[in-house]
Amino acid sequence: MMLENAPSWHAELSEQFEQPYMQALMDFLQEQERFKKTVYPPCEQWFSALEATPLNNVKVVILGQDPYHQPDQAHGLCFSVLPGIKPPPSLVNIYKELKTDLDIEPVSHGYLEAWAEQGVLLLNSVLTVEQSEAGSHQGRGWELFTDQVIRVVNERCENVVFMLWGGYAQKKGKSINRERHLVLTAPHPSPLSSYRGFFGCQHFSQANQYLSERGRPIIQWQLPELA
Repeated sequence: MMLENAPSWHAELSEQFEQPYMQALMDFLQEQERFKKTVYPPCEQWFSALEATPLNNVKVVILGQDPYHQPDQAHGLCFSVLPGIKPPPSLVNIYKELKTDLDIEPVSHGYLEAWAEQGVLLLNSVLTVEQSEAGSHQGRGWELFTDQVIRVVNERCENVVFMLWGGYAQKKGKSINRERHLVLTAPHPSPLSSYRGFFGCQHFSQANQYLSERGRPIIQWQLPELA
């Protein structure tokens, strides 16, 4: 059923779909559909982060909280928006830090698929949201599922860089084995908190240095312009 397009994750996570919390979550989402609620992203994109970044290719994990809740933004990768959609403020600040850290010029779009294909797992903690209702699907079960995703990366992978931006992400990542992986923390890139230490955190250069020192391919953070 779920994760058929992400076989490496399916092998590790398929049992989650038999758990009572997941059954309750799916019942809730079906109820939203019955009540004609608009949910983002569409169901075929709920697991896009896992489909785009196979488990055996995970090099970096960037942990978000909720999908964007306005039309045509969310597509299953945290902080990313579809081509043609203006980059949201947090992503603009990520681009600013990339410029300061690695002298990478911002692109005109906010589509981060090229990062995901290189091994950057762009994982939201909650994978769905109701239109215009930020945080509306928190506490429904997604957090338990994404905890398992983090557990699998922590246990099955080695030398992964976790970028935990903001208190929420840092709390969710507290069980990561810091002897096995690199855990980088900073305030969230939101305009509300970016000036408290996200700017200047140099996470992107630190990630590449860590990967390089361990013989892993570095991430080409420069995104391609879209045709």
